[in-house]
Amino acid sequence: MKYRQLGNTDLKVSEVSFGTWGIGGDWGSSDDSDALRGLETAMEQGVNFFDTADVYGGGHAEELLAKATKGKEDEIHIATKFCRAGDIHDPNTYSEASICNYCENSLKRLQRERIDLYQIHCPPFEILKDGRVFEELDKLKAEGKIRHYGVSVETVEEGLFCLDVPGVSALQVIFNLFRQKPAEELFPAAHKAGVGLLVRLPLASGLLTGKFNTDTKFSANDHRNFNANGEAFNVGETFAGLPFAKGVELANGLSWIAEGRGDMARASMRWILDHPEVSCVIPGFKNVKQVEDNLGTLDVPSFSPEELERLRKYYKNEVDEHIRGAY
Repeated sequence: MKYRQLGNTDLKVSEVSFGTWGIGGDWGSSDDSDALRGLETAMEQGVNFFDTADVYGGGHAEELLAKATKGKEDEIHIATKFCRAGDIHDPNTYSEASICNYCENSLKRLQRERIDLYQIHCPPFEILKDGRVFEELDKLKAEGKIRHYGVSVETVEEGLFCLDVPGVSALQVIFNLFRQKPAEELFPAAHKAGVGLLVRLPLASGLLTGKFNTDTKFSANDHRNFNANGEAFNVGETFAGLPFAKGVELANGLSWIAEGRGDMARASMRWILDHPEVSCVIPGFKNVKQVEDNLGTLDVPSFSPEELERLRKYYKNEVDEHIRGAY
């Protein structure tokens, strides 16, 4: 395992870390015993950072992390998120009392005294611009309830705004071969500001595994079914904002990246890690096999300058115009 500094914080995080949306819920059925074995396997292989949220399975993902990391609180870092358990547009959701309540509930579920990275979970831009939410997070940091705080953003504009907030230590962004825009302006700006970058949905909800076809079906409790067109939340969180059939077609056009790199998933995440500004990539998982497959990214060779240019042109010429949602 290799580790990267999380911006200007005192944290060094594993290049391949893991998100826990999948084991919490909204990705079809999952099994807790499989999830716990997956978490244990990840830690055995050197993974020291996990991302979660209070709404993943109504807090169930946080509870699973508590079980898996018991006794390892000093060596295994956890990032969690808040605000989406309430009305994200209501300023009261970001009041001192509300944020303290969210934080205390996460601490109880995580069975920890301090959260390593506490993130605002894709709030509306007007909440960020109001600024009071950051004042409340500064208070939690001063109280020792949180170590650092950051923001999970939907758009480049939101990310750039957050870079000017002194207390923001990390941004979580959607970035993959189908959503390359953040690399143009946001990444260099974050590096200059000393702000870490966590990359979520690196495989575009599975499109970049190359395993789907237009007949692939998803269960009713899978966001790839109920949010395929943005019915439940930002469409960009599902299939990178691409219509599913178009996404399958575009993924087929990228099948060449697997040559010499094992498979498309590993190659896709290797491309992300080839951006030095990225602190870590946080793919999801449900079982040991998926953890091991994702960790295989570490053994994949980087892309040549010619290949990088080919991928950039493919995004500009074939993909970009089909992306829906705030970006």
